[in-house]
Amino acid sequence: MAELNVNGSSGGDANDDVLAGTHTEAVREMQKQATSLDSSTGGGGGSGGSSAATAAASAPPPDRANQILSAAGLTGRQDNTLDHVRQWSVSTYKCTKQLVSERLGKGSRTVDTDLEAAVANLRDSQKRYQALLNLAGGLARHFQAVLDTQRVLGEAFRDLARSDRDLSNEFGYNCETQRALAANGERLMSALNFFCQSLNTLVTKTFEDTLITVNNYEYARVEFDAYRADLEAANAGGGGSAKLDELRSKFEAQRTKYERLRQDVLVKIKLLDENRVRVMQKQLLLFHNAVSAYFSGNQTALEATLKQFSVRPMSGSSERQAFLEQPGPQQKQKQQQEQKRP
Repeated sequence: MAELNVNGSSGGDANDDVLAGTHTEAVREMQKQATSLDSSTGGGGGSGGSSAATAAASAPPPDRANQILSAAGLTGRQDNTLDHVRQWSVSTYKCTKQLVSERLGKGSRTVDTDLEAAVANLRDSQKRYQALLNLAGGLARHFQAVLDTQRVLGEAFRDLARSDRDLSNEFGYNCETQRALAANGERLMSALNFFCQSLNTLVTKTFEDTLITVNNYEYARVEFDAYRADLEAANAGGGGSAKLDELRSKFEAQRTKYERLRQDVLVKIKLLDENRVRVMQKQLLLFHNAVSAYFSGNQTALEATLKQFSVRPMSGSSERQAFLEQPGPQQKQKQQQEQKRP
């Protein structure tokens, strides 16, 4: 039987003849399959047994299928896939065994007290910021409901001012007040949405990116301890030198991976803390100034706060006076009387 070189060229003329014969036979087999399909469809009443027999007769022999797979390079791909699956299975088994032994108290584990404390603090901080995000989001939703109610209430006052002439002035004052409240509330709503969006980015992206690296580090730690336990067991059992060398090389590779991920975790935790402090200082100042300006009725300070932190106002917010600066009923009556005077 002819063999192919590594680069795919044949060893001689005889090999070329074999390859040519292989292609010829493959073409003939395809023709036979087409003929059998035509005969089965043309008969119209062929039985299922005859079709199965035709398919079995037209199938190539196992050695021919192996030759085709080898020529296409599929066998090598399957071998590589099987190697990856085998390595993954061995690694998963070792890690599971290591975790079980740690839970039962029979195995030892690598302990980094400072890093584990930092990771625990990181997870606790994420939970606290997630709770803060939930509360801020609830406040924004409730405040939006208040704004919607104020708009509807203002429209109701306006309709009554048109229909009830005896109380048209009083209804009109209340309509203007509710409109002013809603207009300033939209500005505060823009600040609340900006605060929630920034906090959501911190919790769901910045924290999560660091925790993904932490999870990879913890898995690498389990792998490192598993290969360390295998190496210690082989040294105690006095295995062969070849096996010891193989285990030692795998152990060194896992230790390098473990140390690299450990440094990555330390760097990411440090960067996360710096980013968290910088972002929250800005957002907390925005939240404080916006809420204080709104509830004190200071529209100028509220607009200055939005401009300072580059917050875009919500669409629909109109330029109005602050609701505490709106003229009261008595002032409006004086203004109307002054306008009527000649």
